[in-house]
Amino acid sequence: MSGSGRAAEAGGQSARSRALAVLRVRSRALAVALLPAAVAVILLVGGSTGHLPGAGWDLARRFVTPVAVLVLLLAAGVALVVARARPAMSPTVPVAEESAPDLYRLVRDLADRLGVPAPSAIALTPDCDSWLEDRTHPAHGPPPAEEHDDIAGAGRPPRGAPVAPVLVIGSPFLWWMRVGELRAVLAPVVAGTGPSAHPDIAAARRFVQGLDAAVAVTSAPRRGPVPRGVFAGVGWVVRLLLRGCREHAAEMERGVAAAAAERAQAVDYGLRIVAQEQVGLAYAGWDRLLTRVALPAWRTGRWPSRLNAGVVAALTELSRRDRLAEGFASRLGERPACDLLEEPGAVDEAASLLAARLFHGGPAETGTDWAPVHWGDYPEEVVDRTWRTDAARLHRVLDTLHAPPAPGEPPAPAGPTLTRVLTHLATRPAPGEQPHAAPSPDPGRPQGPVAAAPLPPCGPTPDDDEDLSGTTPRSAALAARLSAELAREEVVADAAAAGASAGGPGGSAAPGTTDAALLRDDGALPLLPLRPPRTGRELLADHITAMVCCAAMDTAGATPGLDWLDGPALLLGGVRAVDLSPQVLALIEDGDPSALRVWLTEHGIRAEKPVRLV
Repeated sequence: MSGSGRAAEAGGQSARSRALAVLRVRSRALAVALLPAAVAVILLVGGSTGHLPGAGWDLARRFVTPVAVLVLLLAAGVALVVARARPAMSPTVPVAEESAPDLYRLVRDLADRLGVPAPSAIALTPDCDSWLEDRTHPAHGPPPAEEHDDIAGAGRPPRGAPVAPVLVIGSPFLWWMRVGELRAVLAPVVAGTGPSAHPDIAAARRFVQGLDAAVAVTSAPRRGPVPRGVFAGVGWVVRLLLRGCREHAAEMERGVAAAAAERAQAVDYGLRIVAQEQVGLAYAGWDRLLTRVALPAWRTGRWPSRLNAGVVAALTELSRRDRLAEGFASRLGERPACDLLEEPGAVDEAASLLAARLFHGGPAETGTDWAPVHWGDYPEEVVDRTWRTDAARLHRVLDTLHAPPAPGEPPAPAGPTLTRVLTHLATRPAPGEQPHAAPSPDPGRPQGPVAAAPLPPCGPTPDDDEDLSGTTPRSAALAARLSAELAREEVVADAAAAGASAGGPGGSAAPGTTDAALLRDDGALPLLPLRPPRTGRELLADHITAMVCCAAMDTAGATPGLDWLDGPALLLGGVRAVDLSPQVLALIEDGDPSALRVWLTEHGIRAEKPVRLV
């Protein structure tokens, strides 16, 4: 046996020994639950046969028998909660064999080379990761092997035999990686089906998953002291068992991973080093595409339907900027892994919709306010709409400020013009001038807990964002108002979404829906929200930039564009404008609009003309 084979065997032995330790925890818990019943049986049998006579034994029988019944009922309740609790299952896009025969054939051949059982099915996740997921828990319904033939060609496994887990593949890998690179990346993952087929390891995993799911069920909020007390007691027992086997379960998974890694050493070892570099690159491009490109679209009610194809475009643009285009061009000439799918476009669209649900919480189906957008329509439907929405919000906030100019200053022009913004931010308070008082609430604005919250005054306060400490008082006040307005809009949107998901007026759940069912609902998304916080300075800069872009489009013939790495872009004469940020920051920090006015004049942008808002 080779060194790698011996290491794999050692890892498997360690995993099996730890699995037995987990099962011993289960056996001890069962023994503790049955011990009072066994004592009660002995006492009752001894009394009926005359071997344990006397008042003392009678008293023991009267005390032990109810305790035994109570313990058995409690144990049965705990077992029922553990058995009925559904372990967490990752939201994925299932891939049937008829829709990707080449991909299934690649995985089958890889499993044959590794000498392990093939996965029972394949699914895609909109993330840069791959793993095996056990979906054989009874609460998940029939396992895939009972619904479809096993992809290894061996048919259905014998009754009682462990079912191989599902192989979950990161969808960006299929579009960015070549076929050989994908095979090399999947080798250690597929190798994990070997230890997973061991009965002890499979039983230990199901036990730990059931305990973990039961903790989630017992932690759900409930009404009434009796249900809370019952589930609190059950939760205490479940957590005690989980603490007892947590260390053994962690060591078992480490052993499984070590055995799988060692077993995969003999398959595409040299190519795996190159493939791991592509994993890191794909992750970087995917993260940037989500935060810079997809997130602005999701916020406007549009979801890009070809996110994975966008990864290829983003990473190709990155290679061009980093002067690596020649090497990447030769690599891109090889067959991409997405060719293993029969309909890559349909799979990309399904994965893109799931990504929007996972990272933003969008609905599961398209509608009037939630529609797909193709990359060719992205500038018009997302970029233009985002800029005009921000510009409209900026002017609404200016309307609420009612900040009159200081003595000797020109009056601020009315209407949605860029000059109005420049005049307001360029006007500094005169020496000794007191900050303007906050305006009274507008009677036309919606009132409520959020709308009635006090807004910051038109000047810096001790509680201002530290990021605004280097700005002018009016910039700080405007940024604070924008932050409050944006927070108000998000709360209103979240409340509307919550009311819609509740299924009726008042936000009540459907009749007969239990707390456990609500907790197990896979629609409780987003699981990983992408809401990077923006400071007040960044928020104000984004709104002023949006206003400049609107003025450029309406008065200078500029067009909205898409940069694959940076997101929305302004195109002046077909060329991306990259020198706007310094002028905007000078206006915010120094209250000096001269540099920005020069920039506007150079590009023929008329700041005094009204712009179109949404």
